[in-house]
Amino acid sequence: MQEDKEPVFDAVDTVCACLDVYAGMIKTMTAKTENMKKAAQKGFINATDLADYLVGKGLPFRSAYKISGQIVSYCIQNGKTLETLTLEGYKQFSALIGEDVYEAVDLLNCVSKRNSFGGTSVQSVEKQIKYIKEAIL
Repeated sequence: MQEDKEPVFDAVDTVCACLDVYAGMIKTMTAKTENMKKAAQKGFINATDLADYLVGKGLPFRSAYKISGQIVSYCIQNGKTLETLTLEGYKQFSALIGEDVYEAVDLLNCVSKRNSFGGTSVQSVEKQIKYIKEAIL
């Protein structure tokens, strides 16, 4: 029974060391929000929002998901993002897509729509921060 404790103690030591490093890093870091936004755009994290947009236009999700995937693939091949693709480019894939697609795939809108527990909206993040502060204080 003694042998199973060593890995646990090692893991605790590693986590504590990492927390010390992260605490110092967070205190001194500078967030470059424009760089963060560009990186997020390249990751196509708003592709699900594009599919949801098409569902809102009456398309079944499986079809909307397929079209979203085709659009993402096209964007990757042509050096575009969902936010920079022209309306004509979108319409190649679905006539249901209109000018309002840009609002649907805007990263800030996508983030703010996620307001469930653990979501990315400002309100959700503020609740999470409050919860953590109460838990550790």
